[in-house]
Amino acid sequence: MSILQPLLVRTLSLVVVFFVILFLLVITLGATGFSDRTLRSIVNEDLRGIRTGLAQTIRDPDQLESVMRERRQDLESFYDLDKAWYVRLPGSLIRVITLDLGEARNMRAFEGSKKISRIVLERLPNTMILLTTSFLVTTVIGLAVGTYLSTHPGSRLDRIISYFAAISFAIPAWWLGIILILLFAIQFRIFPSGGMYSSPPPVDSLPRFWDLVLHATLPIITLVLVSLGPYIYVVRTMTINIAQEDFVRTARAKGLRERHVLTAHILRVASPPIVTGLILGLTGTLGGSILIETVFDWQGMGRLYFETFAGTPDEGMIVALTFVFTLMYIVARIILEIMYVLLDPRVRY
Repeated sequence: MSILQPLLVRTLSLVVVFFVILFLLVITLGATGFSDRTLRSIVNEDLRGIRTGLAQTIRDPDQLESVMRERRQDLESFYDLDKAWYVRLPGSLIRVITLDLGEARNMRAFEGSKKISRIVLERLPNTMILLTTSFLVTTVIGLAVGTYLSTHPGSRLDRIISYFAAISFAIPAWWLGIILILLFAIQFRIFPSGGMYSSPPPVDSLPRFWDLVLHATLPIITLVLVSLGPYIYVVRTMTINIAQEDFVRTARAKGLRERHVLTAHILRVASPPIVTGLILGLTGTLGGSILIETVFDWQGMGRLYFETFAGTPDEGMIVALTFVFTLMYIVARIILEIMYVLLDPRVRY
């Protein structure tokens, strides 16, 4: 009960914050007239389809226009366009949550659909492939190397990693991606230069999966290289002071194995701030993935964000992407709060 109660309170507080943000977003959309424009575009799309069908049976232009006016009134009444925007707040909130924002202007899903919800949900797993894989690789290597360096400050390896961290932090992700393409895709022809699948893509499941792995390798390596150095340095900095504490010396004096000292006495104590940097850093890479996905032509959320702003801005797509990124951040914060309670018993009280 001591764990479940703070977890429940913290989760509910973040959920409340999430809905407050959505509420403010809907108010902004309504007050600026964006909600009216979105709904009217939906009505116009529906009317185009209705006109095409009615034109096959109604030959009189005046009668057709009369029927179309009646249909327009029915649709505007259905979408509550005959009411003020503040009266539509509950319905608008539901549409934003369900991504029912109409159709995109210039973009389509892979199977041809123009629905914004379909386009976003189709791209989201592709971004998660890159972020999740690079996140796991960075976490494992960063924790292992950073904790080890905290017990060997000033060593040759410590100095080398410090230089690597500075270089890794300074290199632009897009520039590193281009360099990797020139080396491993064009010069040595080991990996594909971009895209998610070959053209034409393999049909069988296993060759198709392997083709996806080959295309994802360079983007993942790029994300890992630009984030690994700073993360190793952060872990090393957070654990180096703890490694000099008296309880660590006592653990070593008792004859405990060095691996046990690193994991149970050093890393466990430093885990809350390390986890904070890791989780929030993961959400921060969403901005970096825009550049990476654009350079490697990876059809994910970052590439979708670039396509949305590159041409004529699509208001509905911008709202949908903002909502998804906000949702990811809230989910990351909830995971962070849960891990805080599990890692630090003091948080429970």
